Amino acid sequence: MNETDILIETFCYYDSNVSFFYLNVNKTIPEEWRPQDYVVVGLGLTVCVFIILTNILVMSAIFMNRRFHYPIYYLLGNLAAADLFAGIAYMHLMFHTGPWTKKLSIYQWFLRQGLIDTSLTASVINLMAIALERHQTIFTMQLHSSMTNRRVILLILAIWLIAIVMGLVPTMGWNCMCDLQNCSKMAPLYSRSYLVFWAVLNLFSFTVMVVVYTRIFIYVRRKNLRMSQHTSQTKHKETVVSLMRTVFMILGCFVICWTPGLVLLLLDGVNCGCGVLTYEKYMLVLAEFNSLMNPIIYSYRDQDMRRTFKRILCCLWPRAGGRGQHAGCHRNGSSKKLIVIFCCCLFFMNVD
Repeated sequence: MNETDILIETFCYYDSNVSFFYLNVNKTIPEEWRPQDYVVVGLGLTVCVFIILTNILVMSAIFMNRRFHYPIYYLLGNLAAADLFAGIAYMHLMFHTGPWTKKLSIYQWFLRQGLIDTSLTASVINLMAIALERHQTIFTMQLHSSMTNRRVILLILAIWLIAIVMGLVPTMGWNCMCDLQNCSKMAPLYSRSYLVFWAVLNLFSFTVMVVVYTRIFIYVRRKNLRMSQHTSQTKHKETVVSLMRTVFMILGCFVICWTPGLVLLLLDGVNCGCGVLTYEKYMLVLAEFNSLMNPIIYSYRDQDMRRTFKRILCCLWPRAGGRGQHAGCHRNGSSKKLIVIFCCCLFFMNVD
């Protein structure tokens, strides 16, 4: 009996299909498309298209406007790239969900989940990098750090390298294919121990970032009150505070959208038996909307960003405005062509 138990525990189901693991945790894969499935996929794809286009708009604005050629904006641009990647990941999910799930191979399923994990990791690490950049500059009341472009590029490459590695961890072995008793209900091929690690790590990172940003924000407000009599630096101080508020809103939105899903993953990881599958789709939709929020925040908070958005849109659709509105587009024909080609290439790559 003991030998049999050992054989069962050490046997790995590498040749099994995805349906086998779903049946193992009693998670149902629908046989046919239901009306609600069409609604979910249709809405999901629509949101994904907006996520992709709006974040391309943010990246193009940072590339196009020289006022944004500073480390903080490069990192915000990389955050937009992470949101763009999230849009691609969610679009890929929409085309590999519902009844299509049964047709997936094991590694196609891991790819589907790994893309979402990678996008979340990239966003979290990028927000940490922004926190460090702001900590370095704000406590000296500077608007921009002295970090060189080379260091920024290396930092961005490191962010994506770590994100990709974290997304590959379940594929590389931390899964339940050799331990069916430890399989997750929400992600039936993931180990519950991995979900606990993943959720705790990200929730801890959220807490640290909130504490750091709150400390910076309080310091800036106190500093401004002490220097209120010096009117010569009023515009500079307002710019510093405005940028800090924008970053704080981005962080707040990110935490609000992702924390419920991570808590749900944690509950699934500890096998709470509290019906996590009931709320799974709602948490995914909430997380998806986060990738759409940052461009809206930029439009609301940053006048320069808003003007650059209008300039790009006037370049793409010159008939929408008068001659004076898009005169700058004709003076910068090469920039216009580059942005249009960049947007079109990325869009069609994402759709495929």
